[in-house]
Amino acid sequence: MTANTRSYVEHVAVRVKDLQWHLRFFREVLGMTTRMVDGDPEAPRQVWTIGGMQFIQDPAFEGPEGRLAHLGVMTSDLEAALEAAKPFGVTQMPQGRNWLRLPDGLAVEILQATGNAVDEALAVDPRA
Repeated sequence: MTANTRSYVEHVAVRVKDLQWHLRFFREVLGMTTRMVDGDPEAPRQVWTIGGMQFIQDPAFEGPEGRLAHLGVMTSDLEAALEAAKPFGVTQMPQGRNWLRLPDGLAVEILQATGNAVDEALAVDPRA
């Protein structure tokens, strides 16, 4: 079954060792300002930017780059997307029914858009 939905990646969540460094880089180099903070604003656990990044503080991380936590996908019809996902062998994650673990381990958070948000976002030509 194919869902009659349209969707886009709304945010990419990555685990980083130095949250403040990443926030400063994305703000000063790319102009992505803070949209939302989880925790104490002076020492947040997570920060979302305008522009689609979610940074998760993970001081124990020792890799050379950020570690993907999950993809946040905005969709025009959450219920249709969840129904269409069933035959793919995905499993629901503890965070809720809109959080799916794909067979290869990728975590996807599917978010219900309001109004025409998906059509408006997809109408943007990023190369124009």
